[in-house]
Amino acid sequence: MNELRAYFMREIPGIDAFLAAEADKLDGLVREVARHVLLSGGKRIRPMLTILFARALGYGGGGHLAIACALEMLHTATLLHDDVLDAALVRRGQTSAHVRFGTVETILAGDVLLALANKIGADYDLPRLNALLARGIMATANGEILELAHTKNPTADRAAYMDIIIGKTARLIETACRCGAALASRDRSVEDLAGSYGLNLGIAFQLVDDALDYTVSEGEMGKPAGGDLREGKMTLPLILHLEGLAPGEAVELLDALRQKRLTVEQAEGIVCEVREKGLAEKTREAAAGYVAAALKELETLPDSPERKVLAQAAEYVLTRRK
Repeated sequence: MNELRAYFMREIPGIDAFLAAEADKLDGLVREVARHVLLSGGKRIRPMLTILFARALGYGGGGHLAIACALEMLHTATLLHDDVLDAALVRRGQTSAHVRFGTVETILAGDVLLALANKIGADYDLPRLNALLARGIMATANGEILELAHTKNPTADRAAYMDIIIGKTARLIETACRCGAALASRDRSVEDLAGSYGLNLGIAFQLVDDALDYTVSEGEMGKPAGGDLREGKMTLPLILHLEGLAPGEAVELLDALRQKRLTVEQAEGIVCEVREKGLAEKTREAAAGYVAAALKELETLPDSPERKVLAQAAEYVLTRRK
């Protein structure tokens, strides 16, 4: 993983500087909200993937940074809106923006970042980039809508769960990869390769994230352990747990989730059972298949430092512990 670490350390200061400069241009009502989340130490996976695919496919210009950062702005906008919808108190180990600055300011900041990301894409005067950003935003919104509907009426439905994680997480990671490819080449087959890598990587990323929610402490994850369960979100570890219960017990738990009457003690008990049964590890095993599919897509790329880093990025997603 040395190449991955070195590459990120080299590129992230430029990404952070660009994001800070753009945030500082915003109106005072939303400036500090945007800075609070944009500069709170995210992994920068999406902008890095845009940069890596652009360079892996031969792009030698200096115009990659803006579109890469546009993807981080889109991601940040979804985080701001998500935390309001979920009434989340903590994000990345810090007080959530809506708690610190207010709900109105936070929603407006998310709207501004969505608009700014689209403006950055339009400034390239490459219609394909605009189309990709629009598709990515729409897919993410649809994923959030599906999750909200499913939280109100939870079921142990794996297909529904996959639709949710593909929409809310994987499509934007796919978009990041496609944008890098589209910047470097007009060859749609090359873009599709990048997109397939990103889609599989994104699914694996969310599966691992859902596993970590049951195994990692608040100090490590930056949010309370078992938070998805308390919010009534149906993730794979919980689905596996429900599948192992007697039918009557499963119905009772689903009913408690639907009616928001799961007690703190019950939630803690479920988290313990998920850990004891190794269901988080089984979720990681499911993620491994998607990582393998992502790695397969890289085999036809020309050999380059970026191809090696893309492979290490996929392996990191599978092994990460926070």
